[in-house]
Amino acid sequence: MSNRKQLVQERTARVAAMRAEQARKDKRRKVTIFGGAAVVSLGLVAAVAVPLVNQVRQQQQIEAAANAPIEGVEEFTGLTNNHVEGTVEYATFPPVGGDHNTVWQNCGIYTEPVANENAVHSLEHGAVWITYSPDLTADQVALLQDAVRGEAYALLTPYEGLDSPIVASAWGHQLRLDDAGDERIDVFLERYLQGEQTLEPGAACFGGTGTPA
Repeated sequence: MSNRKQLVQERTARVAAMRAEQARKDKRRKVTIFGGAAVVSLGLVAAVAVPLVNQVRQQQQIEAAANAPIEGVEEFTGLTNNHVEGTVEYATFPPVGGDHNTVWQNCGIYTEPVANENAVHSLEHGAVWITYSPDLTADQVALLQDAVRGEAYALLTPYEGLDSPIVASAWGHQLRLDDAGDERIDVFLERYLQGEQTLEPGAACFGGTGTPA
């Protein structure tokens, strides 16, 4: 073989080897780039997904707490809701529903008792009726007034003959309490003011009878 032909073959072999090596380097670079991009993408997905998952879990916990039973609340079913005249004999005192007067009690704070029949009509409209024993101390009454003040569907009145110092009532639901500082009062108000138990959602709690203090 001539020297020239041998040199050409050697040069061709070197070029082929260089190209093969370059191809291997390019392939490794692409794998590294794509791998890095995948890691970055996964990191971005995780950075977005983790807070979203935590937010969903937090919302689920809030909803579960909002729907959790309130300790001590009694529930009553099968209540009638006819409009009648005169006095009604109720099964519970204060009543939590049943037949009632055609006129509702205006919501607000009262310092004198109101008629059951009018207050029950307010419950039908989604009111919460908080009653307290007339001998409840002034500081306890003040706490109750603070709890309901400004609530358009809250009714606060004294009530003779209670078996607990304080009773909170909504249509079909009732909670007996010993202390006006009990945090369940706020929870009861939050749950039942125009709550799911309301028979006539959106019906007014003003324009009826009574003048709140």
